[in-house]
Amino acid sequence: MSEEVESTGLSDKSRERITAELDRLRERRERLEVEVRNDRGAVSDHADAADAIQRADELAGLDERIIELDRLLRTGPSPSNGTGTLPGGTEVTVRFDDGSVVTMHVISVVEETPVGREAETLTAGSPLGMALSGRKPGDKVTYTTPQGESQVELLDVKYPT
Repeated sequence: MSEEVESTGLSDKSRERITAELDRLRERRERLEVEVRNDRGAVSDHADAADAIQRADELAGLDERIIELDRLLRTGPSPSNGTGTLPGGTEVTVRFDDGSVVTMHVISVVEETPVGREAETLTAGSPLGMALSGRKPGDKVTYTTPQGESQVELLDVKYPT
């Protein structure tokens, strides 16, 4: 069964997850905004001042994330420059150095990750996702992780139709 994908390139499930996250973030922002407003003039010592700064920083971070998710709902994932990434919906099967074989579904944005399938989802803009772009089955692909260089063997690639 195929899932409906809107003109933004987001599936119905992705839109639902993004909308739910936006609702949670907006609720948290409203509560935090009241706390920040109450902080003005109520700071009595260094610990209170540190807490007030932390709340203000969190409020700014929430604002940025809300803007990002709102844009995502309106326009879809940011277009790539046409090179260096696998298209969303691509399915890749790779063998890791430890011998494990994993089939992963390529997504454009993290919010498209199916719940419970995080280990089988690959973001197109991730180091591995970008390293696999333009490769063919049988290729050994080296990519950089925070822990250093890793290598996989690309066993299969199925592009979306």
